[in-house]
Amino acid sequence: MVPGRDIRDVLQEVGISIDEIVFAALELYVPHPGVETREKAEEVFRRELDLALSDPNLCLLIYAGVLLEDEGKKANLPSMNSSDYERDLTYLIADEVLGMSIAKYVGGYKGTFDYVRYDKAKPGILGRLGPFMDDVIGGLIGGVSANMYTRAVFY
Repeated sequence: MVPGRDIRDVLQEVGISIDEIVFAALELYVPHPGVETREKAEEVFRRELDLALSDPNLCLLIYAGVLLEDEGKKANLPSMNSSDYERDLTYLIADEVLGMSIAKYVGGYKGTFDYVRYDKAKPGILGRLGPFMDDVIGGLIGGVSANMYTRAVFY
């Protein structure tokens, strides 16, 4: 592990690009004051995403999801067999808790509500990610999206 790595590089290493995150976020875009067009929404979302990803606490939460996903693929998660990981069983909620925590940390209660919207729809990259990372990235998108809509009128 190289100290001070950017979380964007870590995500890229596991096959998640910033462009894919933005694309997934904009699949559920709704015009709103300050982000009346998709182009403006993308600009504001990217700005809010950069701001969020500058927070080391958020980066560590995202990294926790990366590590959990990796350990799940190796069947190394405590008290969980590989088939439970692969099927993303509904009684296993640690992934949801991580996604909700990220969404709330970034965007407050509005972020949590947006996370639920993205978690149900699974647009773009969310539909192909594993059981931990779909919630981690969904939480990130939900929190950032909530901030985009809330603060767009100030840009």
